Amino acid sequence: MRVLLSIRPVHVENILQGIKTFEFRRKIFARKDVQTVLIYCTMPIGKLVGEFDIEDILEDAPDTLWQMTECGSGISKEYFDEYFKGRDRAFALKIGEVRPYKEHVAPSELMANFTPPQSYMYVGDSRHERLSGRQLELF
Repeated sequence: MRVLLSIRPVHVENILQGIKTFEFRRKIFARKDVQTVLIYCTMPIGKLVGEFDIEDILEDAPDTLWQMTECGSGISKEYFDEYFKGRDRAFALKIGEVRPYKEHVAPSELMANFTPPQSYMYVGDSRHERLSGRQLELF
């Protein structure tokens, strides 16, 4: 199973460059069979730009999670603290293999009435096959 995540352009760039090796989330998917993340780069890009495998999912108190992920966070401690402010649990996806798409794809080409998810959206294999068939040429 795949999940689509909305990620800001600066973080997408850091993921694609290998600087950011953890993607932080306030909540995590209920399904345990999610293995791949489709990267939706938020506006002004507004397109699917690649995907990555989930190597691991870490969960802990925010301060403990920061200690475990700081080197691959790609963000400042202040940004991290603000993101998890008021939370007693925090999640980090350990980013495995990253596959940028040669051509970015408008989500509306794959999904009618697409609205970017606030946290995540499950993407069935049939939708992804339409994408993979023409997109898995890497940079």
